[in-house]
Amino acid sequence: MAFDIRKIRDDFPILHQDVNGKPLVYLDNAATTQKPLQVIDAEAAVYKTINSNIHRGVHHLSNVCTEAFEEVRKKTADYINAESSDEVIFTRGTTESVNLLSSSFGETFLKEGDEIILTEMEHHSNIVPWQLLAQRRGVTVKVVPVTDAGELDMQGFSELLNEKTSLVAVTHISNVLGTINPVEEIIALSHTAGVPVMIDGAQAIHHVPVDVQKLDCDFYAFSGHKMYAPTGVGVLYGKRKWLQQMNPYQGGGEMIDKVSFSGTTFNDLPYKFEAGTPNYAGVIGLGAAIDYLRNMGLEDVWAYEHELFEYALKKMSAVPGIRFVGQARHHTSVISFLLGDAHPFDVGTLLDKLGFALRTGHHCAQPLMDRFRISGTVRASFAFYNTREEVDNLVEALKRVAMMLG
Repeated sequence: MAFDIRKIRDDFPILHQDVNGKPLVYLDNAATTQKPLQVIDAEAAVYKTINSNIHRGVHHLSNVCTEAFEEVRKKTADYINAESSDEVIFTRGTTESVNLLSSSFGETFLKEGDEIILTEMEHHSNIVPWQLLAQRRGVTVKVVPVTDAGELDMQGFSELLNEKTSLVAVTHISNVLGTINPVEEIIALSHTAGVPVMIDGAQAIHHVPVDVQKLDCDFYAFSGHKMYAPTGVGVLYGKRKWLQQMNPYQGGGEMIDKVSFSGTTFNDLPYKFEAGTPNYAGVIGLGAAIDYLRNMGLEDVWAYEHELFEYALKKMSAVPGIRFVGQARHHTSVISFLLGDAHPFDVGTLLDKLGFALRTGHHCAQPLMDRFRISGTVRASFAFYNTREEVDNLVEALKRVAMMLG
């Protein structure tokens, strides 16, 4: 590959440690990625050198910190190819982005009898906010089925679209199955019916190219901590035509133009959706993460991850009793599996004793577990700092666990 994996791993100090006397193999990247020194140092530098509340100060530190914060907004807009940085709203993460949208878009545009289309493979954070909205507004939630292969039933999706549909909200990539959904087709079909589309990009933003203008999505949400940035920072992209009409999600400082007890007017975009002091240190860390990814070469990163996934899938197929959950044609570097009749928690616990960090459970996707009639899976999710050697070691560990569990 065009990048040196050993040099890259040196940027991630957390990877160089033992767990239970064994070298750590971190394969829980779909839950959160580790942070390179460049990101850690960038966030720490804020508190060491320019820490000050942004936007409202006239002194030097406030001005410098504000400039650094707003520079990341521009950088983020460029990263996803938004038409304007005004369309980039900083949030605490994908979950808050979806809640913001369900509240602001829902309260502004949706009425009793309207319908929202979700899918069976959504994360809870793209289900529960819409259910809460449905309770408040009398809206109905419709669900696109998932096939046995772990793909969306596009015929079923087309049949759900009708004159009552007011929004489609769908994940770009499944956090359980790794399925890359045909979001371009979903957006095109929805727009033909006059329906706006929100894409949950939490699992996609660092795995595949994201061009919101090319996609033509109306909203796109993602988290920093999934893309090697600090926790507590995320993004909601929205087309200006929607954001201008939507009411604010929260009230407080920064989001106002003028406040009086006779009434309040709101700030311009994007600030009317950013009430209170933001996580400016985390946002600046997000900017460092974007720089880090770009400096490595995004196409090389994506190619390496895909190659590693294909290698892992082939190697893991040799483990006795293994059963993969979801085998979609278009897939990213997530592998969910079961080991014979063993409970996922037991498999994960034994793997932890051998130094492997994998996720077990329903992965905040209980409707998807119900669809496959299982309680959960073991999930291995890969990043560009993982290696073939780690895959080989995982396979040997799985064989050992399979033997221990009979």
